[in-house]
Amino acid sequence: MSPHEGRYDDAFVVNAHTSFSTSFEEFGDSVTSLTVPGTPDLAAKISHIGNQGKFPIRLISEAKLSYGTGVAVHYLTTHLPNVHILPIGFSNASPEDHMQFGRLLKDVIMESGKNIAVISSGDLAHCLTKDAPIEYNERGAMFDNHLIDLLQKKDVAAIAQMDPDIVSQAHECGYRTLLILLGIMENMDFTFQKYSYEYPYGVGYLVGNFVI
Repeated sequence: MSPHEGRYDDAFVVNAHTSFSTSFEEFGDSVTSLTVPGTPDLAAKISHIGNQGKFPIRLISEAKLSYGTGVAVHYLTTHLPNVHILPIGFSNASPEDHMQFGRLLKDVIMESGKNIAVISSGDLAHCLTKDAPIEYNERGAMFDNHLIDLLQKKDVAAIAQMDPDIVSQAHECGYRTLLILLGIMENMDFTFQKYSYEYPYGVGYLVGNFVI
């Protein structure tokens, strides 16, 4: 799940293409590229169940991966060469809708009988320093610190109810993918392990693992 996978205001995005490719030429790397197969059957199942429940899901078919998904896939396939992927993007719907979408994904995953890993990708605040991509705002650090604290406390309800003004002023792009992931893990006993948190370019980078 990535914030760069074709976001629509009114619908979640599921990419049903049969094969995906990505490269990093825009970042000066003209060597690294990869192609990885998709999972159109799983995409169709998600879309079908969502439409039955009148849940807004938009099925697309685009071969090129965003860099946000591409980086994760690059490192994943280094050790797991036979991986199939399903790129998913969030919407501008409410936090509860994102949690509900996660619950829907969980149902599909559990019924599939497949071994499926879920990766939630995105950045935290984009306004943490004077040279950040977005003008400095102290609420960026407030958002990041509070979110990390709530994750470590496993307070899912409080995460879903975070102050929308603080979320907006943080200029993040990872909150909603996290909500989907938390919806998938609802009623599961988990521990959040924070591996690192840094902001060398004024953008919050949190890396962690949900141990179930």
